[in-house]
Amino acid sequence: MRYKPISSRIYKKNRDKFTSRMKKDSIAIFNSNDIYPIGADSTFPFEQHRDIFYLTGIDQEETILLLSPHAKKIKNREILFIKKTNKKIQIWEGPKLSKEEAKSISGIEKILWLNEFDSTLKQFTSQNSAIYLNKNEHYRSNSKTQTREDRFIAKFKNEYPTHSVHRSNPILQHLRSIKDPLEINQIKIACDITEMGFRRILKFIEPGIWEYEIEAELLHEFISNRSKGFAYSPIIASGNNANILHYVKNNSQCKSGELVLIDSAAEYGNYCSDLTRTVPVSGRYSDRHKAIYNSVLNVKKEATNLLTPGNLWKEYHEEVGKIMTAELLKLGLIDKNDVRKQDPKFPAYKKYFMHGTSHHIGLDTHDYGLLDEPFEPNMVFTVEPGIYLPDEGFGIRIEDVVVVQESGEPINLMKNIPIEVDEIESIMNN
Repeated sequence: MRYKPISSRIYKKNRDKFTSRMKKDSIAIFNSNDIYPIGADSTFPFEQHRDIFYLTGIDQEETILLLSPHAKKIKNREILFIKKTNKKIQIWEGPKLSKEEAKSISGIEKILWLNEFDSTLKQFTSQNSAIYLNKNEHYRSNSKTQTREDRFIAKFKNEYPTHSVHRSNPILQHLRSIKDPLEINQIKIACDITEMGFRRILKFIEPGIWEYEIEAELLHEFISNRSKGFAYSPIIASGNNANILHYVKNNSQCKSGELVLIDSAAEYGNYCSDLTRTVPVSGRYSDRHKAIYNSVLNVKKEATNLLTPGNLWKEYHEEVGKIMTAELLKLGLIDKNDVRKQDPKFPAYKKYFMHGTSHHIGLDTHDYGLLDEPFEPNMVFTVEPGIYLPDEGFGIRIEDVVVVQESGEPINLMKNIPIEVDEIESIMNN
């Protein structure tokens, strides 16, 4: 692996937190992701299911975790099943994890080969009346692809119809939303790699380059620093492309006088960062650009200060809406009459700022987090306001990653990444 693994103690702690919430006489099963096909014999690169990674640190396909916290024998309370290698696999794919390596990474004492799973499951279901099954219930999830977990759930319900079924995901949604300091450090490394990429492109951008050339420069820097690459599909949006919120074509030429919105960040060890900056292609912002940029920056700074323990998701976004409304009034983009007549379900500011301000971030870019729970220390959020002006041919978004603190303002993990107008112009013209 490219990244430096973190201590197995964190995975043991994660498993203990999960099992402490399980009902008596129950087991839990977690499956790795499939390797997904493209066509013919080609596949996408393997990406581990973030839930089993959170609980084991194992980054290998065809892995299964069985938790049975009430088993009489201590060694049976955590069992990890891994793929057994052979000479053919070693020749074509390279070595797979040995039992000793899996034990070292995960902290799990009992490691079995995958072909022992069915018989082991049968034994444990005879001793327990319920099972925790793992289904993706993230509020943004809209996948139509059948996963390895989906197949296991269908198979289990068919073979063991009398067992009670409980949901793992609500437990994980809460646990994963509050980061361990070791996890925050992994996110910080991803942010630091992202900074290297951003500083690189500030010296690279000039009129005439193509969006995909900026993407290539970022990818080079990320991979050179032990990242697998982008934490999510990069958005390199020059000119009016910035007004397409999920623009990922990255195939336009950057022209003199335009801005280019760069929403692109690195991952590290499966942990994500998320950065957006909007910079001038020619190295200088126009007066109009500066006015809009500084308004967005003001909203970001004030929104960040609202990410404190006890605050609620809905109220937070409502308050940010008020801050954005004040900035749009100053800019003359809306007037008091617009505010007075606004539909509460679609406030006036939404014409120019139509997406949310923050989301959880961690093992996923849009990470787990229950939106009805108050903010807690060590939750990690993005802060990403924007103002979009298609009639003027540009849009501006600014984004950092911050950690909620017990007291005081959140810690900005991207505080060293250039953000002020003068600093960005200075680097681009030096």
